[in-house]
Amino acid sequence: MDKILSQLPKLAKDKHNENKKYFDKLKKKAPKDLDYQMQDIHDSVFKRTDCLSCANCCKTTGPLFTNADIERIAKHLKMKPQQFIDKYLHIDEDRDYVLQSLPCTFLDHENYCMIYDVRPKACREYPHTDRKKFNQISNLTLKNVAICPAAYEVVEEMKKRIIIK
Repeated sequence: MDKILSQLPKLAKDKHNENKKYFDKLKKKAPKDLDYQMQDIHDSVFKRTDCLSCANCCKTTGPLFTNADIERIAKHLKMKPQQFIDKYLHIDEDRDYVLQSLPCTFLDHENYCMIYDVRPKACREYPHTDRKKFNQISNLTLKNVAICPAAYEVVEEMKKRIIIK
């Protein structure tokens, strides 16, 4: 996995222009069943993906924390929401709550999430390759292919299966 992760930024950079053109075409001519096709591609890639052997998303990017996330996680940790914010979060330049530091505070040494059952919505949905209206998040997907080997595979599989003329 380390070898793949060390190559991923370069692979993503090398494919960036190709992927951007593909997504630009997809926005203009998305098949009516795009979300169904994406779900199928997502499922097939994630059947052979072991996120625990990677956890690169948890090590290199921090999720946004919604107020609902903060309330839920604070309750789970038996803290008041403001205590949770003060201890773990800060407000970024977009005025969103994000982690104070990376890798994620809640990632243990075996790549397990210590708050998995109450993790933020952004973590539950990452890398967003099975999201409805997938073609609306192409910029996010272009970023995620450099972080997540599975997202990279999903995009490569998309280009094979979903041909746009």
